[in-house]
Amino acid sequence: MPERTSYDVVIVGGGHNGLVAAAYLARAGRRVLVLERLGHTGGAAVSERAFRGVDARLSRYSYLVSLLPPKIVADLGLRFAVRRRSVSSYTPAVRGGRPTGLYVGTDEATTRASFARITGSDREYAAWRRFYGMTRRVAERVFPTLTEPLPARAALRARIGDDATWEALFERPLGETVESVFDDDLVRGVVLTDGLIGTFAHAHDPTLAQNRCFLYHVIGGGTGDWDVPIGGMGALTDALADATRKAGAEIVTDCPVTGIATDGGTAEVTGAHGTVGARHVLVNAAPQVLAGLLGAPSPEPAEGAQLKVNMLLTRLPRLRDTGVDPRLAFSGTFHVAEGYRQLETAYRQADAGELPAAPPSEIYCHSLTDPSVLGSDLVRQGYQTLTLFGLHTPARLFTDNNDATRERLLAATLAQLDAVLAEPLTDCLATDADGRPCVEARSPLDLERDLCLPGGNIFHRELAFPYGTGDGAGDDAAARWGVRTAHANVLLCGAGAVRGGGVSGIPGHNAAMAVLDQE
Repeated sequence: MPERTSYDVVIVGGGHNGLVAAAYLARAGRRVLVLERLGHTGGAAVSERAFRGVDARLSRYSYLVSLLPPKIVADLGLRFAVRRRSVSSYTPAVRGGRPTGLYVGTDEATTRASFARITGSDREYAAWRRFYGMTRRVAERVFPTLTEPLPARAALRARIGDDATWEALFERPLGETVESVFDDDLVRGVVLTDGLIGTFAHAHDPTLAQNRCFLYHVIGGGTGDWDVPIGGMGALTDALADATRKAGAEIVTDCPVTGIATDGGTAEVTGAHGTVGARHVLVNAAPQVLAGLLGAPSPEPAEGAQLKVNMLLTRLPRLRDTGVDPRLAFSGTFHVAEGYRQLETAYRQADAGELPAAPPSEIYCHSLTDPSVLGSDLVRQGYQTLTLFGLHTPARLFTDNNDATRERLLAATLAQLDAVLAEPLTDCLATDADGRPCVEARSPLDLERDLCLPGGNIFHRELAFPYGTGDGAGDDAAARWGVRTAHANVLLCGAGAVRGGGVSGIPGHNAAMAVLDQE
């Protein structure tokens, strides 16, 4: 039960963004209450034993960290660390009738040789270096703005300081840029995938949804690197919950919120344990969920489009490409069926209401970088985790029969993986205490059920470019920080805020700053 009947701030949802907001506000001396519907905090950023009787704590939903600013870790004194992956990606291919693959790692000579082997020259590697040099410069300029008041569009463009770059990433469909820079179909596909994570779009989508997704995937940390959370995603949210409590905030779990009433100055939040008053309410949930709590008309949900699969293996499988060690191939992002034309075909099939015949996906092995997620016996025996994220599987495909469709899609996705392996994946799967294979899959509808993500959209709604629509003059604090709703004292602090999406804590930070700026 909450200790009080009234608070300065009530936060609805104890995911990582809600906890960031709570910790900042409690440290600033505000009386803060966090209400979480589940029996634990963490939301999608949790570590759980997914398989009965098996000592492996997997990052069950979200699984990598790219957008969490070191500023938040330092400000809140979090005992949390990430580890850089030494390999960026590996993409299996067949060239000249022989299995091979494109390896991208930190060693320049090895990466250059891999590009030459796949493409026949140094041209694509040189283009790769130029292209990602450009995105690195954008990252260095844009990432620091994410924890500042929202810049106007013109101000962000001026900050980037390169009209050609602005046009390529912010104005023209990403496909135009990819096709003008790269010639090889496989290389084009590897680049495009960052624009399609959880986003159902194609390379030339006129809405630029793919551009916005791509931008958020290449600016993290000012470098674009994706890091492995030591101890799994739950290590982050456990550290945040600890920091929140130490700052003096209350956290009440098993307390679903059923309604919010506000007159713009004060509010009441009703949940399983009764009603509490608040000056401010921060909502760490999708805009559709907020509308339901307010009794307001709900916007259309932004459709999710991903398959999430967790696996535990007794060992890594051997690859058809004998020129690469599986421990290297799986320690970065392992691309499957993600050539440029393959991605377009999969999109067209899904858009027509069919499951992709060759579902694209990407895989990585957390335990190669951070074995602490496995029990010592499993580490000693050589067990490894695999996390698979499938693309172009919109929620609409699952509405008739979610369970049957998920199983069909899982089988087709693993068949694409088997096509690049020298042995069936099933030969490597561990089994749980009941003798069942250690593999679980989640469709968009499963995420909607488990995590209250309307449409299964992992970003809560379509991502927005990280700038404001005006010049910032005269905006109130909520608008300046990109967390505004229709009510002055009700703010978004989750992924649905401007500059939300991904595991970042940024919208939580920004909502807290907006509250402090309002007072």
